[in-house]
Amino acid sequence: MFKFLFSILPLFYTANSFAHGISEDAKRAMIEGGYFKYIILGAEHMITGYDHLLFLFGVIFFLKTFKDIVKFISVFTVGHSITLIFATFMGITANYFLIDAVIALSVCYKGFDNNNGFQNYFGMKKAPNLLGAVFIFGLIHGFGLSTRLQQLPLGEKGGEMLMRIISFNVGVEVGQIAALAIMLVLLKGIRNTELFNRFSKVANDGLILAGFLLFLMQMHGYEHTSYPDDYGFSKDNHIHHHMDMEKPKTQEYKHDNL
Repeated sequence: MFKFLFSILPLFYTANSFAHGISEDAKRAMIEGGYFKYIILGAEHMITGYDHLLFLFGVIFFLKTFKDIVKFISVFTVGHSITLIFATFMGITANYFLIDAVIALSVCYKGFDNNNGFQNYFGMKKAPNLLGAVFIFGLIHGFGLSTRLQQLPLGEKGGEMLMRIISFNVGVEVGQIAALAIMLVLLKGIRNTELFNRFSKVANDGLILAGFLLFLMQMHGYEHTSYPDDYGFSKDNHIHHHMDMEKPKTQEYKHDNL
């Protein structure tokens, strides 16, 4: 099974680069454009950020009332807005492979929670406070967004830089609302059917599996580079990195035989 999992990891690499990476074209557009460019990029980043979307899908999966949806999404929004704005403005960063690995685990957590994993496997009467968990994971998701935003030419620290960060965050919220609207329509369509219970188990098992695959992918990326911006997710780059790792051993062997 693990051989199969590792064999399909390269299929996710290009998608991950598209979803999280900041392209050179986007960087140039940010230099030439205004705040609206940052709003557009923020929206695109959330819409294509499948790890964020998978987590949100898990959060709203069993929420039925508008009040509950607003409550949980607001907590998540506050969490990721705090770290996105503060960490970016203060220049606080980290290896984004590790941050994204934790985000992947948040997807696993939500799928496990939705399938009553804490009750079934740990004998707990109820799962940990969901609202608190969503807020904590929101902080982590925001930090992940910040590591990507800091790849952009934000300028000198000051009011203009802060407005660019806020504009990006506004775009993230717009993308989040658009994605949530689609998710809620899909869930509403199947929630009242007899297949929902079966769909629930399969869908949340799928969240756990997807989160695990994303975690493996991010850890693989972390282990293969000291400088995340230098690491590509294409299959060719993946092979080249392995070849580069083997070169010193070959050269050392030749040196010993001189």
